[in-house]
Amino acid sequence: MSTKVVDLRSDTVTKPSEAMRAAMAAADVDDDVLGTDPTAHRFEAEMARMMGKEAALFVPSGTMANLISVLVHCDTRGSEVILGDNSHMHIYENGGMSTIGGIHPRTVSNNPDGTMDIDKIVAAIRHQGALYYPTTRLICLENTQGNCGGKCLSVEYTDKVGEVAKAHGLKLHIDGARIFNASVALGVPVDRLVRAADSVSVCLSKGLGAPVGSVIVGSKAFIQKAKIARKTLGGGMRQVGVLCAAAHVGVRDTVGKLADDHRRAKVLAVGLKKIKQLTVDLSSVETNMVYFDITDPQISPAKLCQVLEQRNVLAMPVSSKRLDSHLCPQPLSVEA
Repeated sequence: MSTKVVDLRSDTVTKPSEAMRAAMAAADVDDDVLGTDPTAHRFEAEMARMMGKEAALFVPSGTMANLISVLVHCDTRGSEVILGDNSHMHIYENGGMSTIGGIHPRTVSNNPDGTMDIDKIVAAIRHQGALYYPTTRLICLENTQGNCGGKCLSVEYTDKVGEVAKAHGLKLHIDGARIFNASVALGVPVDRLVRAADSVSVCLSKGLGAPVGSVIVGSKAFIQKAKIARKTLGGGMRQVGVLCAAAHVGVRDTVGKLADDHRRAKVLAVGLKKIKQLTVDLSSVETNMVYFDITDPQISPAKLCQVLEQRNVLAMPVSSKRLDSHLCPQPLSVEA
């Protein structure tokens, strides 16, 4: 007898589909560090085409994808990166740009909709030659913005930030871990949504359901440098076509299901709002994330998670009052 478990902890908890497993078993592979894995080549070429960029590179994780991008754009130690104070790159990626790259993060406040005010971005830029300051070389955006509830950055906003970057001789990187969610929610082709960016990271193991990996896209020159940084960080893998085959199935089969994830997230939010001990901002639920706050001081997120787990529902506390739920194409796992 098996029990169905509703796992809302994250959209990273999906299991490889049968189609993914079959593709992995049948993948034509070779040594990708030597540049000869045919499945990796095909997948990277397809991702570059989809994102409207010249080239792509498969890497083990989104954190590595973002770090490689920063290292390539900021190849002088002591460079500065402008990014949101509530961004994944700033909060959850172990300070890699500082510890490994010697790169200084300069934060700008994220608004509730995930944006940073354009005038604040401009005010944060510091140019080469100032005696006391690091030199700004990169602006980073996150789309969707996870800590803001999976909010989408519009193409108009992204273009404006791109214009600022270009006007000041800077590069623009987009942490596009869930960029396909943003594309589907906004009804904007994904290549148009990232046109202003010099580089984009795309996570394959979140809502798209692949077991491992992210891709970085950008110019051919950028990707060539990214390959060197990937090797330096220990991310060069051998028969990586096995993983790229699963990722290809995720992109092929799952992007079309993301709208349903968004619909179900909204349904969940509406239901949670009916519970008097909880508050949910329905307007904040744009994609596959639902954040809700507990208003009853006698209920802690940890305790609520324990009670939910007893009822075969898994969720994750994110603060002393808040829980986070993610919807994904395979929201149910089976537990013996």
